[in-house]
Amino acid sequence: MLTAQQWEAIGHGTLITIEITIVSIIIGCFLGVLVALGRLSRNKFLNGLSWFYIWFFRGTPLMLQLFMIYYALPIMYLDIIGSQLNIDPMICAYVAFTLNTTAYLAEIIRAAIESIPQGQYEAAKAIGMSYGQAMRLIIIPQTYKRLVAPVGNELIMVLKDTSLVSSIALSDLLRTTKTMANATGSWIYYLYAACIYLFLTTILQLATDQLEKKLGVYEKR
Repeated sequence: MLTAQQWEAIGHGTLITIEITIVSIIIGCFLGVLVALGRLSRNKFLNGLSWFYIWFFRGTPLMLQLFMIYYALPIMYLDIIGSQLNIDPMICAYVAFTLNTTAYLAEIIRAAIESIPQGQYEAAKAIGMSYGQAMRLIIIPQTYKRLVAPVGNELIMVLKDTSLVSSIALSDLLRTTKTMANATGSWIYYLYAACIYLFLTTILQLATDQLEKKLGVYEKR
């Protein structure tokens, strides 16, 4: 059985895991829309910049991105500026996970937008809507149901990937239980962590399924 102090430590680690997941997904969704629109833009600079962003953050490991921000950036800052730069591990986790999640969500959103028939945009243009108005009022709202499942999957992946923050000394759920296991020599703490991860991912999956059904109710015949 866990002691009160151990329950508190595990609870704190679980909150860190949830916080990183929520922050990265919320901000990532907003930025993902912008990057996706950049990829769809006819402006070569915006299109190229968006492509490079997605290419870099999808093509490099998330742990490497964490290390670049937490370890490499202070060294670069010291070499260039000549003074010490201290980065809060939690801020580092927020930034790295948000940037990484944005790249994946941008591709998901781009694919959803491109799945809408071109006639929808042409109809919006015919009644005098600008490109921005058409996207905001006509096109993007129709992608919501298409986005639920892939965004839900990305949310679950982010939740599980938060275990990587233990590499930058953040006491998330996995690091906390690993410390307890090492201190006591007992494997049972890993089981506690597995149960919590399974509980959280199950809740997310059920919520995603319900939301998808709700958004698709008018598509049923």
